[in-house]
Amino acid sequence: MPTKIDFKKFSGSYQARRSQFRILDVPDMQYLMIDGHGDPNTSPAFRDAIKSLYPVAYKLKFASKRELERDYVVPPLEGLWSAEDMDTFTSARDKSQWDWTIMLMVPDWIGQDMVTATIEYVRKTKPPARIDDIRFESLSETRCVQTLHIGSFDDEAEVLREMHEAFIPDNGLRMSGRHHEIYLSDFRKVKPERQRTILRQPVISQ
Repeated sequence: MPTKIDFKKFSGSYQARRSQFRILDVPDMQYLMIDGHGDPNTSPAFRDAIKSLYPVAYKLKFASKRELERDYVVPPLEGLWSAEDMDTFTSARDKSQWDWTIMLMVPDWIGQDMVTATIEYVRKTKPPARIDDIRFESLSETRCVQTLHIGSFDDEAEVLREMHEAFIPDNGLRMSGRHHEIYLSDFRKVKPERQRTILRQPVISQ
């Protein structure tokens, strides 16, 4: 029986502490991704994106275990977030202006052929609403700052303000990529005050 890998325990990229900002080098990773725009709380497209990613992710896991004898826990949902005015994340919190990419990490031993075959299998069986919007792509973030936030998403603003306006410039860095969140808790099931979310920001030297 193959050993099951849990990336939340195995990879430092999925580890963070509350009230502590950490600078780390994140390796390139590959993901199933779907893009969208608007308030995630009210957007049907956001909900459909999540519902479309998981069937493919779980079929990939089973295919990996069956065909490659490599089993793993499906990694946590992640999201990339951006807006023309980044103050919408730390001040106004105008979620209608947000662009997002919702995604699930795929282990590096799985290649394009297996992903394509799995998407086609899901499409032919019980296709979710946004199956045709799924893409398989690598993400290169390299140097990043991250911390753990416990609580509702609406309470992230103060943590992000400290990260963006104090810790990053005070360490001779500046933001260089999209705000990244890793949802260690399933926000569809866990109460807001108990949600655990890694907040990550790619950076470069000033």
